[in-house]
Amino acid sequence: MTPNLLTKTTGLITCSALLLSVPQPSLAQHKPGPLAHTYSIVARDPVTGDMGIAVQSHVMGVGTVVPWAEAGVGAIATQSVVDPGYGTRGLDLMRRGVTAPAALKRLLTGDAGRDGRQVAMIDAKGRVAVHTGPKSVVAFGHHVGNQYSVQANLMTTDAVWPAMASAYEAAKGDLAERLLATLDAAQAAGGDVRGRQSAALIIVSAKNTARPWAGADRLFDVRVDDHREPLVELRRLVRLQRSFNRSYQGDALMTAKKLDEALLAYKEAMELAPEELELRFWYAATLASVGKEMDAVPIFTELFKQQPFWADILGRLPAAGLFPDDPALLKRIQALRPPH
Repeated sequence: MTPNLLTKTTGLITCSALLLSVPQPSLAQHKPGPLAHTYSIVARDPVTGDMGIAVQSHVMGVGTVVPWAEAGVGAIATQSVVDPGYGTRGLDLMRRGVTAPAALKRLLTGDAGRDGRQVAMIDAKGRVAVHTGPKSVVAFGHHVGNQYSVQANLMTTDAVWPAMASAYEAAKGDLAERLLATLDAAQAAGGDVRGRQSAALIIVSAKNTARPWAGADRLFDVRVDDHREPLVELRRLVRLQRSFNRSYQGDALMTAKKLDEALLAYKEAMELAPEELELRFWYAATLASVGKEMDAVPIFTELFKQQPFWADILGRLPAAGLFPDDPALLKRIQALRPPH
């Protein structure tokens, strides 16, 4: 780390008159943010209105500092010389109805360290704002497109962010797939000059339902804090999150007494992540619970062969109201467990 980079992290951030109406931490409470040289994308799906951010860097745990997002509000990337306040205060401003461009302008006006910042924001209507300070580390730059922005600093070449923009615009699939394709393109174009270590992806829904947990307002929220191939691992985690999201949809459909749709959701969840044996267990348990014991038998048989303890877990469910209180049914299914 060079001396001038250290200097960048030690200045206190002051607030301008434009920010007097926004709650601010006192100067005594303010802590300089970390360095997070990186590449990222913030985007809004114009069809669903969902918003997301994806990022990769050669720092540990980039997902703890760079990405910020809230359903129905917006998504923010704060990187280079990071001030996490761009995340917290930026979301607060957009929550109050301030546009992304106006919010970023306010925050930059009060920031003595803005020349070392790289910040991108997108609001719930797809309005984009981005700032790349002239003291970012080369190669650095950004590109703004239709309801998205890609930005990068400390890259191997200045081809990284154009490659990201092209990849995002050409990618197919849902927002998660397009964000992943964008990160892959950045890496293929050279990526971070230091290599790779961590990555993160967050996608929030278009509307805020005050249910800020995974599968509800947060459709995806996955992080790779330290890995030799963070983008490969990130893609695996997105697939797992997708499978569990489908399982959660099955739970909601069961509650709504839409049996056939629920069973299809559980089956698809199991198929998306065949290595997740718990998804198989709950699908089989649901089948047996609704009179489809013969369909459940082959699933239970294979499951008990791999992990016999699931037969014991099944025995605990009737008392919790999660399986029929039918001793004969339970005995038949537990008998599928191989002998010790």
